[in-house]
Amino acid sequence: MSIEKKFIVGVIGPNQALCSKEIYDFGLILGRRLVDDGYMIVCGGMFGLMEAICRGARNSPVYTYGCTIGIIPSIEKKYANPYCDIVIPTGMGLARNVLVVNTADVLVAVSGGAGTLSEIAYAWQTGKEVLCYTGFDGWAKELANQALDNNQPRKLIAVNSLEEILSYLRKILYKVNL
Repeated sequence: MSIEKKFIVGVIGPNQALCSKEIYDFGLILGRRLVDDGYMIVCGGMFGLMEAICRGARNSPVYTYGCTIGIIPSIEKKYANPYCDIVIPTGMGLARNVLVVNTADVLVAVSGGAGTLSEIAYAWQTGKEVLCYTGFDGWAKELANQALDNNQPRKLIAVNSLEEILSYLRKILYKVNL
């Protein structure tokens, strides 16, 4: 009997204080489309873009419980957004960003402030692919198509649309499954 591993997409971006209505609405669509395409989602489990991603995932006709994982900074699950299926309370504060990155097979960065910047840096250091959506101002747009240092022979991947995100994810998944 073979058990198929689900590909986990980490979505990183602004918390509630930095998340505009436009970013939130984009997150709703992105979350749904990721689950439509068969991916699981991991995020920081709080509010803002993280809530939108998890909420959008639940709108997918193929959604099943367990599609969304929230790795939160506190020790109490009650602080997660209500759309997280699986809540992992770390008690690690912002250091939980490392766990978000390590759990993901690939990351999609949308806008973002200092927390998103730290996740992009962790992903870079561990060799994870990061798709940087350029549709909103923030660290994702600022770093799109850049190298963070000379230690990696690659760049952060600039993506300009939802369809481009999904296309890249299919390519990355194909490479992983070879």
